[in-house]
Amino acid sequence: MAETATLSYGGKSYELPIITGTENESAIDISKLRSDSGLITFDEGYKNTGSTISNITFLDGEKGILHYRGYTIEDLASKASFVEVIYLLLYGELPTQTQLSEFEGSISKHTLVHENLVKVFEVFPTGSHPMGQLMTMMSALSSFYPDSLNPNKKPEETNLTVIRLLAKMTTMCAMIHKKGKGHPVLYPQNKYDYVTNFLYMTFGNVSEEYIADPVIVDAMNKLLILHADHEQNCSASTVRIVGSSHANLYASIAAGIAALWGPRHGGANQEVLEMLEDIRTNAGGDVKRAVAEAKDKKRLLFGFGHRVYKNFDPRAKIIKVACDNILAKLGVNDPLLAIAKELEEVALNDPYFVERKLYPNVDFYSGIIYKALGFPTPMFTVLFALGRLPGWIAQWKELRERNENIGRPRQIYTGYTQRAFTNIADRK
Repeated sequence: MAETATLSYGGKSYELPIITGTENESAIDISKLRSDSGLITFDEGYKNTGSTISNITFLDGEKGILHYRGYTIEDLASKASFVEVIYLLLYGELPTQTQLSEFEGSISKHTLVHENLVKVFEVFPTGSHPMGQLMTMMSALSSFYPDSLNPNKKPEETNLTVIRLLAKMTTMCAMIHKKGKGHPVLYPQNKYDYVTNFLYMTFGNVSEEYIADPVIVDAMNKLLILHADHEQNCSASTVRIVGSSHANLYASIAAGIAALWGPRHGGANQEVLEMLEDIRTNAGGDVKRAVAEAKDKKRLLFGFGHRVYKNFDPRAKIIKVACDNILAKLGVNDPLLAIAKELEEVALNDPYFVERKLYPNVDFYSGIIYKALGFPTPMFTVLFALGRLPGWIAQWKELRERNENIGRPRQIYTGYTQRAFTNIADRK
């Protein structure tokens, strides 16, 4: 007999089914609670609410576990390419060599963006935020591909939209970086793999041959894999709830980009660099002083601990190695990076941090790597979006294939009760 939970209210008892996932995480099914009892549940920010059943990503914050489709993040980051992980998230299995070659070939055919989209891009004001540019271009894609607006598309038509989006995302992100530098935009080169092509369009120039550094390609692959999905976070939930209205994929992803933009979500690695700059300018680069101020609650330190991971962030252990490799390879002499490494050493050894499990997280290390590679700080969240794109698409794809109901949260109303209307002449 299936397990149930009993709720007693108003002299009556209500039996609520228990749902258990494949990793033994259990939930109380309250989908009929309101119709049976008149009650709803209150959970501000949905921190303890399961909004869907998903087979994409498993996360255990207490144990520091992250799996994509059953594969550990450690195995994927060390043994797979980003494109293999994209395929896994979208289609449920790792690709064979033939499937991977066909998939990469399909993406390569669609990397160019429409020249009229380039014209839209060119009118953005100088200094406009990269995330605003990305969000606008993403929304605009639906205008260039009106066939994507049909909510009843055949699977092969939906898959073409997915391929187009994956292909054009790298081009758009590189365009934004080039615009910020005042450099001419480079067209994609199909001879390169997905990540190398992005790096070529971002850091190459028209006057010389681009040679990709394998250490940098490897680090970028890892960064994108580590950010590819993270269960029902703010942006993924946004993509799902917008997609549940049968909004097209481009509009749903644009909504996810908007959610990611916030400093409490995708802007976290940008906050890390801003924190390092503040330590350099306002604390004279004195890390010990900054740490003492943090302990006295006089300063906020970003990039330590995690809202979900209560022990350690499994992604941080992986990216720390890539970070060390990048800094060693590039030999960067940057005062901010020197502060970051000193701060990392303190966090890993100071009892105050260790006892509270305030270990450096993935945002701390990713910000350092992006800085070392030469990305300006406002571009960091765009790079996060590039990595998170396959997860967003997988979440959108899953809910549409299941034909899930439109998202419609409830609320507890605390405003005025019914009032009599007062004519304007009688109002005081």
